[in-house]
Amino acid sequence: MTMIAQTGAAPRLQTSLSVIILGATLAALATAPMWAGRAELRLLMEALSYLALAQMWNLLAGYTGLVSVGQQAFVGLGGYMFFGLAIFGGMGVLPALGLEAVGTAIIAIPTGWLAFRLNGAYFAIGTWVIAEVFRLGMAQVGSLGGGSGISLPVDVARSLADGRAEREMAMYYIAFAIGVASVALVWGLLRSRWGLAMTAIRDSELAAETVGVSTRRLKFMIYVLTAGFTALAGGFLFLQKLRITPDAAFSVNDWTAFVIFIVVIGGIGTIEGPIIGTVLFFALRQVAADWGTWYLMLMGVIAISVMLVDKRGIWGRIESLTGWHLLPVKRTLD
Repeated sequence: MTMIAQTGAAPRLQTSLSVIILGATLAALATAPMWAGRAELRLLMEALSYLALAQMWNLLAGYTGLVSVGQQAFVGLGGYMFFGLAIFGGMGVLPALGLEAVGTAIIAIPTGWLAFRLNGAYFAIGTWVIAEVFRLGMAQVGSLGGGSGISLPVDVARSLADGRAEREMAMYYIAFAIGVASVALVWGLLRSRWGLAMTAIRDSELAAETVGVSTRRLKFMIYVLTAGFTALAGGFLFLQKLRITPDAAFSVNDWTAFVIFIVVIGGIGTIEGPIIGTVLFFALRQVAADWGTWYLMLMGVIAISVMLVDKRGIWGRIESLTGWHLLPVKRTLD
């Protein structure tokens, strides 16, 4: 299967514009330590981590139809496993982050087997129950602080670099790598034969099955993959915080509700949607975070308004009006 060459001025202009936007964005993010202050760098680190969480939830729900409200299970597991490996295993930051992601993906296999015995709304509720089980379980582990949590020794963060400025730069580039890798991973998957299968499932699961797609196996693979990458982002988030507690690690609001908001307003089932949603979410948070409950109400109003205008989200609307794909993944027969 081959891609048809784009012809005409409009497609060429869109392609050129996409390359310019992507290149400028990557250049600005890659050089952020040179122009951003400490507060801006920390905000960018958090935003890049949320981008990774949003891309993983979108891959799970937007392309395989698995609407999970329990992704905080893997954020929390990733954070706790990272702390355990760093504190008790004496591992450095990078090896601990990599190993906790793999370990969480392995744990996701039996939990996924349980969750996949449920369908639809029951699956969503089941993933939330699994996350609560992990939260209650971690609260009983005394070596990791029990219900009150545990702090990361300063020496662990210092293993990245000697000076404070160098450590912050190293942490920023870890966040940059996680955020960019999440987008690249989803883009690469959607351009592969698995991407064709996922797109078929998104459009019609029954039709996908009739042409030979093993929908259950593919969904399970994506579930495990997103669990591992979600844990990677979770481990980094709590490295940044230097402290972890069960309530913070397995918070449905922080790690699932906000991520769903990001994907829904940006555009579910698109790569660009989570990017747009992350930018809007953090812009809104910077402006309205001090408004208390009004801030949460405003988020709800925005989400409902976007859905009423176009349930495909902001990028879905832009795409339908212009035909523009910032990160094209669609294939057509020659």
